[in-house]
Amino acid sequence: MNKYIIKNEELVVTVNSFGAELSSIKDAKTDWEYLWCGNAKYWNRQSPVLFPIVGILKDKTMRLNGNEYSMGQHGFARDNEFVLESQTDDEIWFEFSSNDETLSMYPFKFKLHIGYKLTGRKLEVLWRVENKNEVTMPFSIGGHPAFYYPNDTAQSDMNNSNFNNEDSKKVNYEYYVQFDTNKDLIYGEIDMNSGCIVKSIEHTLELDEDGIFKIDEHTFDNDALVFEHSDVKKVSLLHTDKTPYITMEFDMPLFALWSPTKKNAPFMCIEPWCGRCDSTDFTGEFDEKEYINVIEADEEFNQKYIINFD
Repeated sequence: MNKYIIKNEELVVTVNSFGAELSSIKDAKTDWEYLWCGNAKYWNRQSPVLFPIVGILKDKTMRLNGNEYSMGQHGFARDNEFVLESQTDDEIWFEFSSNDETLSMYPFKFKLHIGYKLTGRKLEVLWRVENKNEVTMPFSIGGHPAFYYPNDTAQSDMNNSNFNNEDSKKVNYEYYVQFDTNKDLIYGEIDMNSGCIVKSIEHTLELDEDGIFKIDEHTFDNDALVFEHSDVKKVSLLHTDKTPYITMEFDMPLFALWSPTKKNAPFMCIEPWCGRCDSTDFTGEFDEKEYINVIEADEEFNQKYIINFD
């Protein structure tokens, strides 16, 4: 595993070659760290790319053309070494290609390209998926970046002896999320045993007139909040005074908010998705999944999301 840095006058971004995963996003002037450190006490990852599935398969099994394949949660891209494709001061690209191991889990040849590009206080996260088969290729892809809550003392505690002091890690739940709508949002229920969506159960996230929702210590008691059938294209994590801290922009059919269940963790993930986990009643084949993406033979798929550091 190697680490690579891109930077400009505003931000310094570090990326691991393993998983092509973000490992640091710092303010170039103040050295403030925005990205969760990956401490296993709460969650040992930071910003994995989810491919070729998002979430979990029912019974961890993918059915396709009468065959069955086994694959763990969020796929395998996050657990593989990527090759550096190109790098400039403010942009970097990595590549991962199918191999014998991936073909045993997912019977398609592909190339997955992941890029990061800085412009001012904006970081673009770019995905390009190439279908190297003579047939159509179904897949899902998603982001899972974790951001420290703003102004929380836990960020500094991660790197000193106070980390093992439970009182020092108490999150001050005076944080808010803002959406580019003030209409109440519907989110799905995750079955805690299977990790699948229970389609017959839905919950309402009630927003105020400014599209703001207050996070509290019970927000993530039932795992991630998975939003579909919404027109949301922008999600902001706010300071205690309700001014923007981080704003994510995306044009994808789903997104999720997540923090480790009942762990009082000092971070939250904003997750833009092209695809999601199976539903508890799903019995079809992989290419029949809801929100599945399909690339024609020798074609490619491009998508991105943008993080603004306000």
